[in-house]
Amino acid sequence: MLSIYIYIIGHPIDYMAQKKEGTFSILGIAGSLRRESFNRALLRAASEVVPRGVTLDVFSLKGIPLFNQDLEELRMPVRVKDFKDKIEGADAVLIATPEYTSSFPGVLKNALDWASRPHGHNSFEGKTVAVVSASTGALGGSRAQYHLRQVLLDLDARLVTRPGVFLSYAHRKFNANGELTDDIARSLLKELLHNVIATAISSRGGRQEIAPGETASAMMTS
Repeated sequence: MLSIYIYIIGHPIDYMAQKKEGTFSILGIAGSLRRESFNRALLRAASEVVPRGVTLDVFSLKGIPLFNQDLEELRMPVRVKDFKDKIEGADAVLIATPEYTSSFPGVLKNALDWASRPHGHNSFEGKTVAVVSASTGALGGSRAQYHLRQVLLDLDARLVTRPGVFLSYAHRKFNANGELTDDIARSLLKELLHNVIATAISSRGGRQEIAPGETASAMMTS
């Protein structure tokens, strides 16, 4: 069983009681706009295995315009501002990406470009981030993940890479209701999320106890 502990001056504390919002928040980002996206489904599965006191909210990239510095200098688009605010307001970020032509989708790269702007206001700087992927192929989106990690490193994100979650043959791993049926994948997701939480907390100089077993619901935003 996985557990995470926080100590301040040698004494365990209830971290959730210390946060004004009362929860640890993870922002989920799916790199696909497809309604029945396997990567959206993978984020839903992640929301089912987060520890008690943790929320995982999924932000849709739909509506983010193509990056154009003229738009940035004139007025930051509302959808982009909302995206940046969500990243900055979250304790950590979980990105689920498909693989298109051996890399991650343009819609996701476009969103990351916007998140890095304007100069000096990179929303991913210092943010704890993990990447997962689902693909109908045998490699589970691994090439997309590795390319995406390179971009996130350039954005100065704090990457959590273990355990790797590469869901191959994704069309066989979800039932008709879009529920993940692969127990190994669910276990890896759970372990990765605990590592994400531990990394985000340690970056603040504290240690936290989060009880595994209970889950929080995902809120889908459009």
